[in-house]
Amino acid sequence: MVASIRSRTRVRVLAAAGALLSCALLSGCFGASERDSDPASVAGQPKQRPKSTIPYWVNPDGSAARQVAAYRKKGEDGEARLIEKIAEQPVAEWLGLDDPEGQARGFTAAADQVNRDALLVFYNIPHRDCGQYSKGGAANGDAYRAWLDKVVRGIGDRRATVVLEPDALPHVVDGCTPKKFHQERYDLLTGAVDKLKGLPHTTVYLDAGNPHWIKDPRRMVEPLKRAGIRKADGFALNTSNYQTTQENRAYGKRLSALIGGKPFVIDTSRNGNGPAPGENDPQAWCNPKGRALGERPTVDTGDERIDAYLWIKRPGESDGTCKGGPTAGRWWPRYALDLARNAARNAGRNAARKDS
Repeated sequence: MVASIRSRTRVRVLAAAGALLSCALLSGCFGASERDSDPASVAGQPKQRPKSTIPYWVNPDGSAARQVAAYRKKGEDGEARLIEKIAEQPVAEWLGLDDPEGQARGFTAAADQVNRDALLVFYNIPHRDCGQYSKGGAANGDAYRAWLDKVVRGIGDRRATVVLEPDALPHVVDGCTPKKFHQERYDLLTGAVDKLKGLPHTTVYLDAGNPHWIKDPRRMVEPLKRAGIRKADGFALNTSNYQTTQENRAYGKRLSALIGGKPFVIDTSRNGNGPAPGENDPQAWCNPKGRALGERPTVDTGDERIDAYLWIKRPGESDGTCKGGPTAGRWWPRYALDLARNAARNAGRNAARKDS
């Protein structure tokens, strides 16, 4: 069963990154003292979180930040405060087909300008998503390699962490991707790992699905090895999904033990209430109701095998045209509010338990 639908990079986000890059190159918008602290990008916009907690860049012009501004303009302060719970966190930037070199350069340069790292997702593998909501990707292997070369040039010597091709390996394992494409996929992934690890400051995690997709982690071992896990820094779990952190932690440790102790990261962006109940829904992964934001991004996981909890999926963006949602990757204010509101309720209940 397909477990996730990914986000598309927006023109306005790219424009913001490009503007910050121009600012960095032309006018020195941030002074040296600010680079060593936790500056706000613009007055009233999200601040960067402390590097010791999470080193990744908060995009001051992401969808959530724009939604906060729109709510405030209309005097809807309650809604604005809820969406701020998303806007103030670093979320991954998903690189698209249009100007991949410019996107990669813009995001990494904007992050570098405030002394942070860029968190990027590569999602362009041929035959992507088995023709479902997020179908697409490069036309063929050569097109993917050309796209990859552009992205690698865009990253250059700046600091970046890459989550490499969500679903690509689980779709090989579950048979969704036709067997005739398997070897090409392995070749493309190993090539991507090699090129990214050839950069001086780039960290790479291969996507490995989630505990409710490929339930036996032993089935992921050989695909990860063939995709280059030996050179990669580790693997990523729960991308764009809702499985609990506890389940991902246990699954990840079992998988890690099978591949030489490689560390992993967990997407906690929307798993605050775990997955939606009901095994009879074949699209339980797609815009389920009643979900909540999960643990805030952090590198302080309390476990040496878990490098970070990250928001890889961009909370508030649709999984696809199901349950009333817009196209996959489109910002959906109603869903974003539900995620934040449910997280706030969880926090309130937890606080009440501590006081009782």
